[in-house]
Amino acid sequence: MHPSLGSLRWSGSGGCSCSRRTKDEEPGVPEVNPRTSEDDDPGPDAPDEWLIYRGTGEPHDGIGALPGPPPWRDFDGGPLVEPGPAAESSSARRLGAYRHMAQLHRPGAEELEIVNAALYLRRPLLVTGDPGAGKSTLAHAVAYELGLGRVLRWPVVSRSVLGDGLYRYDAIARLQDTQIARDTRGTTTPGGIGSYLRLGPLGTALLPTAKPRVLLIDELDKSDIDLPNDLLNVLEEGEFTIPELERIADREPEVEVLTDDGAKVTVRDGLIRCRAFPFVVLTSNGERDFPAPLLRRCVSLELGRPDHKRLATVVRAHLGEEAARSGDDLIQAFLSRSRSELLATDQLLNAIYLTHYAAQPTRDRIADLLIQALDRPR
Repeated sequence: MHPSLGSLRWSGSGGCSCSRRTKDEEPGVPEVNPRTSEDDDPGPDAPDEWLIYRGTGEPHDGIGALPGPPPWRDFDGGPLVEPGPAAESSSARRLGAYRHMAQLHRPGAEELEIVNAALYLRRPLLVTGDPGAGKSTLAHAVAYELGLGRVLRWPVVSRSVLGDGLYRYDAIARLQDTQIARDTRGTTTPGGIGSYLRLGPLGTALLPTAKPRVLLIDELDKSDIDLPNDLLNVLEEGEFTIPELERIADREPEVEVLTDDGAKVTVRDGLIRCRAFPFVVLTSNGERDFPAPLLRRCVSLELGRPDHKRLATVVRAHLGEEAARSGDDLIQAFLSRSRSELLATDQLLNAIYLTHYAAQPTRDRIADLLIQALDRPR
């Protein structure tokens, strides 16, 4: 047994403790509300040798040390396809121009443990918290530190259905091209069916790759009531089929389709099955409850309100050390107000950035205009 696996045991209350799990115990799904105090820093001497994601903000190749999956999460999709492209500008915007400064404050011990539990168990990570708590940023932080490339993002709205995340087939465009080819008497040729198929972010994440892709399913609580249930089978089985390709598999067993990255991959017999289960981050603002079957398939993490050290680190990562020092009074005021008002961290960043160019008393007035309670009546 890998030494780190022996250090995990899920207690009946859903917590994580450092003792060996006996073979009679069932693996569970923890749900943790991390502490947000400054004492939550695990410190340099913490027993964190099992951690793959360390929250340091420094890229490393630790993903290679991730042990094999549990038998019930072992997938055998193939043949392997090329890894996705490198991280893009969206991750740089999320993590900040001074993102290397994230090493000045690591996430809390429990947050690190739960993120790593999702990596080890190949389970989706369900992250809940107030707007601006850093739920979406967590996916970019993991992808950046572990070198997992571009984050695949699926922003969910009330009209979203499972098919949006898996793939899109443009049958109308194919029909139009066929009609044009007929009208021009063969001077133009419509493309094959693969020219009209494009994998969505979820479909691309499930392609068989050597390393896991990172998939962000953002604001799942805004979805239609059916979407969480529709996700169950795909997240459990790590595969899905494309009926349009299954129907022609006897004539065209291999079809090239576009991915969410814009690359072309070959789909065989209309089936896509993962090899390395993706690191899936489902975010929720807590506006609704999810069905128990979905919760059972996820590792749950609740992000509390950030403390002073965490907010200062966010400001430092985006605006630099000087901005964190000069904006300390705004950070203190933001923390005081957030005890009774719903505020978002990006409001604080906007205020500190803009007030850098304004003198007192204009500075205070601008900060008050930008940092307004999100839950106040309009």
